[in-house]
Amino acid sequence: MPTEALATAPVEPLHAPERRPARLRPSVGGTPTLSRTQKLITHAVLLLLCVPFVLPLVWMLCTSLKPETDIYSEKQPANAVQYLISMLPAHARWQNYPEALQTVPFATYLQNTLFLCICNVLFAVLSSAVVAYGFARINFKGREAWFMLMISTMALPDQVTMIPVFGFFRKLGLYGTFMPLILPALFGNAFFIFLLRQFFRTIPDELTEAARIDGATEWGIFWQIMLPLAKPALATCALFQFLSTWNDFFGPLLYINDPNRYTLAYGLQQFMSSYGGKWALLMAGACIFTIPIIILFFFAQKTFIQGISTTGSKA
Repeated sequence: MPTEALATAPVEPLHAPERRPARLRPSVGGTPTLSRTQKLITHAVLLLLCVPFVLPLVWMLCTSLKPETDIYSEKQPANAVQYLISMLPAHARWQNYPEALQTVPFATYLQNTLFLCICNVLFAVLSSAVVAYGFARINFKGREAWFMLMISTMALPDQVTMIPVFGFFRKLGLYGTFMPLILPALFGNAFFIFLLRQFFRTIPDELTEAARIDGATEWGIFWQIMLPLAKPALATCALFQFLSTWNDFFGPLLYINDPNRYTLAYGLQQFMSSYGGKWALLMAGACIFTIPIIILFFFAQKTFIQGISTTGSKA
């Protein structure tokens, strides 16, 4: 190229390379990720919001490790910091836990509670899954109307049906047994049916149609295809039912009159009525009652979140 052409050629201005925003990192899947500072701020805010919910548990744990004389302190804390310091036990008294276990027949209460939890989890999850599969995959006349009628029962308080159901079980001669606490689980749970129905509707129809072409029955499709695919939703329902049965106080109060059949929730209330002044032992018993639930949730947290997040994505 001639020198004159090079001299007269327009020179394009140099532009500095574009910089990404300082706050956001490169996007992952189309969504920008947060920087480390933003993550720290977010976690700090979440931890602060958790304090009001965790504080009662901390107070219960600290009280369970105190001697009875340290619980009723005459000194009033002047501020919140002193109050938090006063919550901590000066000398941890671990003997409160074995004494609490010896005060009440904890092994019997635990055995009764686990028996009810296992029965209710199995019956409620299986019966709800069968009904949910029918609402999700089987076409029959009035399906949507029956489904809406079933869902409407969720708005019916238990206190409305308490007396009729109690009279029904008493007429059957089941008062004082575990049967009134187990039999309702055989007829499904409206919330579990809704949850599982929504999950079943997310499974492609082509999968079940291929199974029908191969000669599979509806029961075979349900048992061999739908249930294995619905493990996250089934685990979520099982966790809900386990927590409900474990924490159930009103059911045993209404139907159980034999101390050998008390559950942990009901037995803890009986302990409070008999040894109401021994707050350290009572809080130790409450900690023993709460610890299995916390451990179970942390172990099942991933499956629980997966079951909730993948449910209801298809109308």
